[in-house]
Amino acid sequence: MKIQSSAVRIRHRAGFTLLEMVIVLGIIAMIMGGAIFAMRNISSQTKPTQAKADINAFLTALEAYRLNHPTYPPTQEGLKALVTSRAMTKINLDPWGREYVYRFPGSIDNSKPEIISLGEDGLEHTPDDINSQDM
Repeated sequence: MKIQSSAVRIRHRAGFTLLEMVIVLGIIAMIMGGAIFAMRNISSQTKPTQAKADINAFLTALEAYRLNHPTYPPTQEGLKALVTSRAMTKINLDPWGREYVYRFPGSIDNSKPEIISLGEDGLEHTPDDINSQDM
């Protein structure tokens, strides 16, 4: 009889109680919340890198455009000319949700087009601007 009661006791103790499960799930939720909060800062630091990658893609498409046309599209046509000429399928907004500024001729090198992301503040000629002719 003593052997049977200890076996029952062992079987009863094997496993987790509901309270232990709730505590573990609470700890996991706190860790995940902290990780998500920390990732927000990483996302904002990648926006300039994304803008530079977009600008490089535009420059490549502009070179393809120029192979089929005598020159780059004028400022009035802008980057939309890349879609109408099928050099690109669509023109994305910059990482801050604004349209890229396009100029041809460029302000620094007038033989090349200039593409600008206005950065986080949305104002031109500020330190957070990303300019294809400064990269």
